[in-house]
Amino acid sequence: MMPPGVDPLLFFRTVVKNLPMTAAMGTWANYELSRDLSLSIRDREILIDRTCARCGCEYEWGLHIAYFAERARLVPEQIASITHGGAHDPCWTDERDRVLIRTADALHDHATIDTELDEQLRAEFADDQLLDIYMLCGWYHAISFTTNAAGVALEPGAATFADHRPG
Repeated sequence: MMPPGVDPLLFFRTVVKNLPMTAAMGTWANYELSRDLSLSIRDREILIDRTCARCGCEYEWGLHIAYFAERARLVPEQIASITHGGAHDPCWTDERDRVLIRTADALHDHATIDTELDEQLRAEFADDQLLDIYMLCGWYHAISFTTNAAGVALEPGAATFADHRPG
């Protein structure tokens, strides 16, 4: 699950205790982080970071912030907002970003999307992208639940929620 010569992440060292599950997870995880996903890296990371933050999963959130936030063009104010704020924060100037945050929140809070949000999503995303959005949020709920419940320690060098408190 890691490139040659790189030690496995603590999460992988945890889930490998169930090899059939780990093998099944690998296929889906590879898709969610691949170029085959119909979302941009920015869209993907906003959804993952918000979902993990809402689940209180500092482990997975911290890895994604450390490794992908810069590539996703997330600025410090946006990282703080994803973690401690919301779609209404002034750092979000793009409606697409705000809709993604509201979507992650709605799925977290209600496990569904209401009519108004569905209309906003459909104005920004195609059907295949909507399915990727819903499954990506669900996948990172599962990762967050597993990581939190298994008590996986933070990785060295990963971001922490405290590192990204609002100004």
